[in-house]
Amino acid sequence: MKAAITQLNLSLPKGAFQTGTTDRGKEFAFASKVQAELGLPLYFADADSSWQGGSNENDNGLLREFYPKKTDLLT
Repeated sequence: MKAAITQLNLSLPKGAFQTGTTDRGKEFAFASKVQAELGLPLYFADADSSWQGGSNENDNGLLREFYPKKTDLLT
């Protein structure tokens, strides 16, 4: 996921990708590295706030274009 976010950030015009909101899945354990390396603030959706999940699910779907289900994201 870190590689996909980095690639997405580099493919967009500078300043287009200003923040990110993720769910609380383990695939986003690298959040502090992304913030440090890209200067991109990442926020975690609150567990009991379903209205925050819509954009997360859309973003996850877009990332699935690069990383299909059952892809080992630990490498």
